[in-house]
Amino acid sequence: MNWEDQCYLLSKRKFRENANIINIFTEKKGKIDGIVYGGTSRKIRNYLQISNKLFVAYSSKNENKIGYFKTELVKPISPLYFNDKERTSALISICSILNILLPAGQPNKKIYKTFENFINLLNSDNWIILYIFFELNLIKELGYDTNLSQYINNDIISDTKKIIIDGYTYDVPLYMILRKPPETISNNLIRKSLYFTRNIILNRFFLPNNLSFPKSRVILENYFN
Repeated sequence: MNWEDQCYLLSKRKFRENANIINIFTEKKGKIDGIVYGGTSRKIRNYLQISNKLFVAYSSKNENKIGYFKTELVKPISPLYFNDKERTSALISICSILNILLPAGQPNKKIYKTFENFINLLNSDNWIILYIFFELNLIKELGYDTNLSQYINNDIISDTKKIIIDGYTYDVPLYMILRKPPETISNNLIRKSLYFTRNIILNRFFLPNNLSFPKSRVILENYFN
């Protein structure tokens, strides 16, 4: 089986002395893993960084066994934010969550497009709000719609509303219910928003399946304490 596509690097781990196993996210194939040789090459090390956009040529003699990638760098994403701890944490966090939750070999063009849009807008001033909406949309695309719009009514008198979803109580910022970016952004509002999406993701996906939650996501949240 052979194919080519552009993708984003979600994870990598050492396989052998001169090889890595990488997980990528492609529009046509979804999440795929494979072996990349030349792991000690400085060139390959430099562009095998989480979130970088790559061109890959995949080959496998047996679809039931792990295949091999030849890779080329399309666009460096990670190096753009080396000096920005918050955005770097967001990149690592979002890639880690996708790597854990996306089913292998199942394309999801909507998630891919929204992920790519977020990457392209990461340098904007309201990037953290875009990140929060990405997590909210990801929850829905993975099969769990929080249906926040049903809580829109005239009794909202504060910037948050207490709601119950599947027996769990959450304080949800009003702008998330309205699906409208807030006029003013504060660390307190960001923290509440990240806390809500984190707990939804934990309660719906990670805890029931005994999965480890990415530390990078917790680190991102801590930047807004």
